[in-house]
Amino acid sequence: MRRVSKIAAAGVVSAALALTATACGSSTTSDSGKPSSGGSSTASSGGGSKAKGVGMAYDVGGRGDHSFNDSAARGLDKADGELNLESKELTASNGETESDREQRLDSMAAAGYNPVVAVGYTYGPAVEKMAKKYPNVTFGLVDSVVDAPNVDSMVFATEQSSYLAGVAAALKSKSGKVGFIGGVQNTLIGTFDAGFAQGVKDTKPSVQLTREYLYKTDPRGFNDATSAAAKAQGMLDKGVDVIYTAAGLSGDGSIQKVAGKSGAWAIGVDSDQYNDPALAKYKNSILTSAIKNVDVAVYDLINSVKKDNKPKVGTNTYDLANGGVSVSATGGFIADIQAQIDAAKQKIVSGAIKVSSTP
Repeated sequence: MRRVSKIAAAGVVSAALALTATACGSSTTSDSGKPSSGGSSTASSGGGSKAKGVGMAYDVGGRGDHSFNDSAARGLDKADGELNLESKELTASNGETESDREQRLDSMAAAGYNPVVAVGYTYGPAVEKMAKKYPNVTFGLVDSVVDAPNVDSMVFATEQSSYLAGVAAALKSKSGKVGFIGGVQNTLIGTFDAGFAQGVKDTKPSVQLTREYLYKTDPRGFNDATSAAAKAQGMLDKGVDVIYTAAGLSGDGSIQKVAGKSGAWAIGVDSDQYNDPALAKYKNSILTSAIKNVDVAVYDLINSVKKDNKPKVGTNTYDLANGGVSVSATGGFIADIQAQIDAAKQKIVSGAIKVSSTP
């Protein structure tokens, strides 16, 4: 029976950092200068001609979102460098149609890229259709499940890492008020919300949690830093001093507002945002990040196709037990509470704590 996926959170960057995501075939450039759509991957382990590699279809925000898409890009770069591949990267745009997503995957599969990786739950129907059209191509789908013999469905227990983020928030808040901002109010982002809320409540029931969402269904919730900044400012004005934003590139707007408030903390998502060069000026306000290792899943899929010649397919789950999700300790800001976080992790792994995936 087909299972509905969990989707990863991503947030939007501020105007100063924002990328313009483009529809099928147009080109964008990331902060690193590497092409993120319409261009080929430049990572390489050496000279000489490169073999045709991976077709990578990013969600809105694309490479350079400092979060969800960037995690996938790291897996691609590692594989391209090791295997000397030439890969193609295309990026979704705000307001696009199902046909746009299908065309993006179709163009890469038809051109001979294999595997073709779709980053984000919105690609689910398109992957299902294209997997039937190209049975000899392996497709990767992040944050959703398609039951097909040539699809690797990569799902992540984001409620578990979010629970640990909630533990950290409850223990570090001085005001006793914490906040959650989601990009889109759907099943996937609900897993971040649910885990965070449970972690806060289990740790300190007296702590008040404020929840806000940028959009009900529109994926631009992952590419609207201005809206996230406004939500974050509203929370800060009400005394909230720790804010966890699961909204991809939009989260940059939230982080910037938190950094402007003395004593407030931001919690990053998907990537270790403390270490992101584009967020370096705000890193001392990033308490921790709830990490989702999309890079590991992407790298494993590419290797299975290109190196092992044994494509990884089926539904593959990444959680705390296998290192698929985690919380970061970079910056040293959670060193004083690391023991409590580790204890909570062990209880989740052992099954002593059951983390809800529904708010």
